[in-house]
Amino acid sequence: MRLDDVVRISFSTATDKKLRFLLNLVGILIGCAAVGGLISVTDGMRQDISDQIMGFGPNVINVYSSNEGYRTPVQLDWRDMRIIESIDGVENVTPMNFGGTCAYKVQGQFYYTSVTGVSEQYFLISGAWELLEGRYFTRNDKGVAVVTKALVQPFGVDEPLYEIGDRLTVTYMRGGEEHQYTFRIVGIITDSASGIGSQSSASMYIPMSSFEQMYETEGVIHLIKLCTFEINQVPEVAEAIEETLGYVNVWTMDMSMENLNSVLNTMNAVLGGIAGLSLIVAGVGIINTMTVSIMERTKEIGTMKALGAKSMDIMKMVMSEAILTGVVGGIIGALVGFGLSYIISHFTEVPSATSPTLGVLIVGFAMITCVLSGLHPAWRASNMNPVEALRHE
Repeated sequence: MRLDDVVRISFSTATDKKLRFLLNLVGILIGCAAVGGLISVTDGMRQDISDQIMGFGPNVINVYSSNEGYRTPVQLDWRDMRIIESIDGVENVTPMNFGGTCAYKVQGQFYYTSVTGVSEQYFLISGAWELLEGRYFTRNDKGVAVVTKALVQPFGVDEPLYEIGDRLTVTYMRGGEEHQYTFRIVGIITDSASGIGSQSSASMYIPMSSFEQMYETEGVIHLIKLCTFEINQVPEVAEAIEETLGYVNVWTMDMSMENLNSVLNTMNAVLGGIAGLSLIVAGVGIINTMTVSIMERTKEIGTMKALGAKSMDIMKMVMSEAILTGVVGGIIGALVGFGLSYIISHFTEVPSATSPTLGVLIVGFAMITCVLSGLHPAWRASNMNPVEALRHE
């Protein structure tokens, strides 16, 4: 039996037994749609978070104190920052202090923002910000602030609450008591945290001198952020900082990406496994329906073998039906999965990423599932005794 005859018979069987073919198709389609949708969303999250992390600079290093092995807490100070500045390969350095949440009141309504103390070099190091209006502060600026768009126009507010040059008075806690500090807004930047699936957070960045005055930090620095001249200098500079200071830990963008990939790979495995279970269930359904189909066509198969069809020809015929189910179900399932991921992304702001490669993998996975599911029915059909098959009623 020629190959084109095998394919023609398979197509003819699929069109004649539409309900059976449709049931097999639906099972594979659902599994492929689940795999395609879940993996697309996970890959989209990976790409979005990766872009955000890399937006802060691949040559950026964060340095923070390590209290491991020390009886008393070790804290960073200005002396440590000067030492880091003197290390070869370091281009820019900024201290960073975090002050928690402050409140500001506009027209009787309270809003909240985080406050961070930095130097003017912070905006040179962190390339993730886009200056929308105004300017960044300079070394000589006092009592000024660069704020995010979410601060001047919180979610749900139609018009901006502040403009460049306006005074912003915040209320904060220090030593268990409530205090106030007034800043002049000199710059508005893009929101600091896109927060997947959530609204952006309001943030304000102020000079270290203002932060120290607000919180009386006495020279303590929470974190030191720096950047190197070249990306390939990051490992060398990070090692030099650890060796020179001894009581610090360093964090690079590569470390962030490694952790991110580890988490998302685990998520992919779990979600892919859950979706894969539906393909297994679909495979069991294919085995059942194809086995019933073989029993229904026993006499037909016996006639074909009596007319000279070989056992391999019968196996090819049955397997081609399984492959046809896998190809059609895989293609439709991949398209449905990609469509679902787009809908999820559109309505929830969860990013998704589809690709032809993922589509090919889904179709291939569907074909493998159908082929494995059809092996036993095909083997059973190919080993029928033609005499016994012709006697079957």
